[in-house]
Amino acid sequence: MKGLGIFCPGQGNQHPAMFDKLLNCAAAQIAMREASAAFDGHPCTYLQQLAPQELFCNRPAQLLIGTLQMATWAALCERLPLPNVFAGYSMGELAAYGCAGALGLEETLSLMARRAMLMDEASPRPAGLLAVRGLGREQADALCSESGCEIAIVNNPDHFVLGGPAEALDRCENSSLAAKATTVRRLQVNVPSHTSWLREASRQFTDELHASSLNDPPYPVLAGVSGSVVRSREQAISVLGQQISNPINWMACMQTAVEMGCGVVLELGPGNALAKMLQDAFPDISVRSVEDFRSLEGVVAWVEKQCL
Repeated sequence: MKGLGIFCPGQGNQHPAMFDKLLNCAAAQIAMREASAAFDGHPCTYLQQLAPQELFCNRPAQLLIGTLQMATWAALCERLPLPNVFAGYSMGELAAYGCAGALGLEETLSLMARRAMLMDEASPRPAGLLAVRGLGREQADALCSESGCEIAIVNNPDHFVLGGPAEALDRCENSSLAAKATTVRRLQVNVPSHTSWLREASRQFTDELHASSLNDPPYPVLAGVSGSVVRSREQAISVLGQQISNPINWMACMQTAVEMGCGVVLELGPGNALAKMLQDAFPDISVRSVEDFRSLEGVVAWVEKQCL
């Protein structure tokens, strides 16, 4: 039987219909009612009342995506094989600990709100992230050196996310196009996540984690900064604090998941960016996102079939 991996994405693909598959699921609705304290009301109501531009602000984005992932996992966890590992991309790493049972839903969301606030406070203004694909690591390092940006995420050997203040991103964007990068795209994130500009946020969030009731993860969770397996509270606090201001090595996370026997991977959404990256890097892995299916029943049927 093939092992199952669960991936929790970060920001960028949230949308007004992101909760629709959960509306008729009792387990998901219980989770979403528990999440209501973070929104001063039901998450669906909060989502529908947001202006389009607010959906991509740091705090609402992290809270809504975290709620979706944990409510989706609440709806699926008793119907799927036990996962070999959980992994999360950027803010999804904190959600992965919630899904893995190391944190309760309400406290996970409280920590997400605090994380978002600390990142916003530490961030230069304006700032953000830039996706660059089609250039190697040496070229990416050179772009950063020339422009004043930093590498924020390593997705694949030719796929990077660079972060920094807006002026540095402008320079980097122009240089990337001149270097014949195949993809150069500003991400809908307004802080330079996973760069040194957020060191103070890392320090303060580590203190928040020490004060939390985060437990040893009942299931293995991957550290975004290294791809290593986290099994203790102490390790989790360290890597969750570090990842705010240090680069994410998502390539290493994908490699570790495969090495741990994950022949099937399910992305909890929103979107399917992680599924596409994994499929590109490891074509033999069966990978889909919940977003790809019309219903949760379809998700369960696919996972059961692929894991055989």
